[in-house]
Amino acid sequence: MVRSTRMVRYAAACASALLLCAGLAPAAFAGGDPAGPDPAAARLDAYWTPARMAAALPGDPAKGTESAPAAVAASAAVDGPRPGEYIPPSRSFTGIPQAGTFFWTDATGTGRTCSGSVVRSPGRSLVLSAGHCLKSYAGASAKRHLGFVPQYHDGLKPFGIFPVRADGVYVPQRYYDLGAHAGAEYDVALAVTEPDENGTLLQDAVGAVRLLTGTGYLHAPVRMIGYPAGAAEPLECWSWTTAWASDDPAEPGTFPRIACDAFVGGTSGGPMLVPWPGGWAVIGVIGGYHTGGNTSQVSYSAYFGTAVRALYEAAVTGEPPAGPAS
Repeated sequence: MVRSTRMVRYAAACASALLLCAGLAPAAFAGGDPAGPDPAAARLDAYWTPARMAAALPGDPAKGTESAPAAVAASAAVDGPRPGEYIPPSRSFTGIPQAGTFFWTDATGTGRTCSGSVVRSPGRSLVLSAGHCLKSYAGASAKRHLGFVPQYHDGLKPFGIFPVRADGVYVPQRYYDLGAHAGAEYDVALAVTEPDENGTLLQDAVGAVRLLTGTGYLHAPVRMIGYPAGAAEPLECWSWTTAWASDDPAEPGTFPRIACDAFVGGTSGGPMLVPWPGGWAVIGVIGGYHTGGNTSQVSYSAYFGTAVRALYEAAVTGEPPAGPAS
């Protein structure tokens, strides 16, 4: 773990404040008992071979200058590092069971990927990510091969793959209505997974992190994890979040901002974690302002407030997901 003296002092000053954060109360779950072994899950596991997973392209091509189109890269300075700002380094590691990556195929059959994390839920099957990663896959069919691989690394699926339920992609209606730019404040998604090929629920297999809402913008220490597309291992970085009031009228709002090096395409949806009794809690995901940031050194999140709480409650109670206006 590499942290500057400045960060250590900052973390110590904020550690007591972190313990005042409150999480979501459990809600009823309408999903019923877990299903038994599913042949569809076995087929999905067979489809996502090491070669296909390694070849998957980012589902978030604007994240980071290394993968951004030229027009986006040209505007990277708008939300990049401040002069003289310390950028904490990232490092590759084999990951944690509660974080992983989504794989799916787009309309052309091209493999795509984004990051996610397993959050505690009564149904024990919920994954958190960014809205811009999953919004096109509401109502996804098995033909899109949409599944979540916990702790993916080195071409391995150490806990298998968990299909995403066909009607299980939840994105705020405001994000659909406003779009990725004007709706950046709502750039969050939840996916309800099916059991794996052995009938095991996701949370039973890997555990989960606690989802926190309404805890403000200032958090330290923050452990950010993300999966760069095509990389053998995920990245982690220790840093802190502050509030960023958008200066872009096309993307209004105030967003958590975090400096961490090397977070490029594929890392969108990756969790921003804080220590919590018994494990971790998540206070943001890479996304929001400029779909997570135009540079690889600075990332953002939608603020986890009432909209995220409502989305969680809709997912765990089995409400019909929102979708694009007809």
